[in-house]
Amino acid sequence: MGELMETPLAARANASSALLEEILRLKRERNAVILAHYYQTPGIQELADVIGDSLALAQAADRSNADVILFCGVHFMGETAKILNPDRIVLVPDLEAGCSLADGVTASAFAAFLDQHPDHLVVSYINCSAAVKAMSDIICTSSNAVRVVNSLPTDRAVIFAPDKHLGAYVQRITGRRMLLWDGSCEVHAAISRDKLKSLMGKHTQAKLIAHPECPEEILTEADHIGSTASLLEFVTRDPGSTFIVATEAGILHNMRKAVPHKTLIPAPAFAENTCACSECPYMKLNTLEKVRDALKDMKPEVSLPEMVRLGAERALRQMLALG
Repeated sequence: MGELMETPLAARANASSALLEEILRLKRERNAVILAHYYQTPGIQELADVIGDSLALAQAADRSNADVILFCGVHFMGETAKILNPDRIVLVPDLEAGCSLADGVTASAFAAFLDQHPDHLVVSYINCSAAVKAMSDIICTSSNAVRVVNSLPTDRAVIFAPDKHLGAYVQRITGRRMLLWDGSCEVHAAISRDKLKSLMGKHTQAKLIAHPECPEEILTEADHIGSTASLLEFVTRDPGSTFIVATEAGILHNMRKAVPHKTLIPAPAFAENTCACSECPYMKLNTLEKVRDALKDMKPEVSLPEMVRLGAERALRQMLALG
């Protein structure tokens, strides 16, 4: 009798199982914790110890007592973990996993901008480099941006960087005098209003939920605006059965787990791509193989100049003190 041949599907399943077992073994040996953003691939989300938005992950990094923090997100998120944990090793699976917002405001350009407006308080969205954080009075996330701005003295004007859409949303809610840096998230800016209107016409009972990084023309149509964690919470508690989700499509994995009986539709992007949804190419650079390699080789490691780290930590701690 001939030898049984392993099918391609079984071979892939066995390879995947072996990879996951290796990652878990390395994680135990390194005393590592794996943090992952909602925009990561489903495989990485399922592997992570903590899944969350930027605020939840910053808090998780701050609470961590692991020797190694492996941050599955983009580079500024790894920097945030290092800012809060200077004595721990912080790894990211791929150093090329950047962010259009963080890349859109260099330290030198921001310093020159601040010099032109010396009387303003500076609020920087967490989606920026450590160097920009170090020049800020306080950091915010999309979860707490309104609360952060409302915590500042009302007699002071505010610089908000780098996301002009989030900044404009906060300005509308708070009524504060705000000077906005001209930056945007390429993923949220790529959501097509025309395609979205067409989609809403086909699903007239659907509720539109949107991340505040979306342009105002998208937000004005939304039934709910909030961070990724807020969007997830909304679809869980709202009695509606169909939702159009205007943010990076990675959030749909956890949403579908939370509400498998509901219909979740990703908002369409301008580009004609295979999924017709908004995906962050930087977030998707991280893979399970790169997670394994990072734990095995203990690199790429995030490092920061101590003066930059201290300045950025001061601004981050100001945010975390708000709760």
